[in-house]
Amino acid sequence: MKEKVFKSIDEQIEILQSKGLIVEDIDKAKEILFRENYFFINGYRHLFMHKFNDSHFITGTTFDELYGTFTFDRRLRNIMFQYILIVENNIKSIISYQLSKKYGFKEKDYLNYSNYIQDSMKVRQVHDVLNKMKRQIRVNGRQHTATMHYLDNYGYIPMWILVKVLSFGLVSELYNILKIEDAKTIADEYNLSPSELSCYLAILSNFRNLCAHEDILYDHRTQKEIPNTIYHSKLKIEEIDGTYQYGKNDLFAVIIIMKSMLTDGQFRDLIYQIGYEIDVLDGKVDTIPLSGILNKVGFPDNWRDIVNL
Repeated sequence: MKEKVFKSIDEQIEILQSKGLIVEDIDKAKEILFRENYFFINGYRHLFMHKFNDSHFITGTTFDELYGTFTFDRRLRNIMFQYILIVENNIKSIISYQLSKKYGFKEKDYLNYSNYIQDSMKVRQVHDVLNKMKRQIRVNGRQHTATMHYLDNYGYIPMWILVKVLSFGLVSELYNILKIEDAKTIADEYNLSPSELSCYLAILSNFRNLCAHEDILYDHRTQKEIPNTIYHSKLKIEEIDGTYQYGKNDLFAVIIIMKSMLTDGQFRDLIYQIGYEIDVLDGKVDTIPLSGILNKVGFPDNWRDIVNL
């Protein structure tokens, strides 16, 4: 097996130049590579190559353009993280309210197996999720001010406090073991079906983790796909063999999800912030058309129109 070897900053610059990248300010490029990491910046090179497996940049590509897409992705990631956290807080609040109102808010209530779906095919899943919740109480109960306050003063952690220490992924799993009527009551808050909301939460959880760990966002695709929506048809998104090319398991799918799960005002702010960053990027990149970058992200050319649908 071929081994990777350490490359100095100077060697990294030479590699990029040998692939046709124009580096106009060597000292600035060295500082950026030292601070940001060659591996992550190099992860955006495919945008500036004719084919994914090409080894040379499109003629005229500059280091500033490559770094510009890197910073665009970072800002985009920060924006998406901000709004995914809003949805995360909302769904945690709604789930805890529904369960607390119907079954009680103490641990003996929300950890009671009988308060969840009784489908024989989901027995293991229910026990697994409840055991994960118990572990969170055991491990994190005294790591947070709010949970520690309730443990010290009342001897238990109410459901609306517990959800604060549950991961988004675990909350997504919790939704999947709710009784049908409870899942539907919660989904109705977003004018969604339980199956749609279940899919939306899983995809949001996936993107949330990616954003939190500063992974590359622009070309990320999830295994799950959201169902076709009215937004796909109203935006006239391109179809190939009956399958929409954008808005299924990419970042635009998250935008479609946000359309259902944010308030109108929040959604408009989200689209404005993304639009601003795209306009900034357009001023930095000349070698390739902006539409090429947007399509890699999963955005159709008329993506902004969704705000008025």
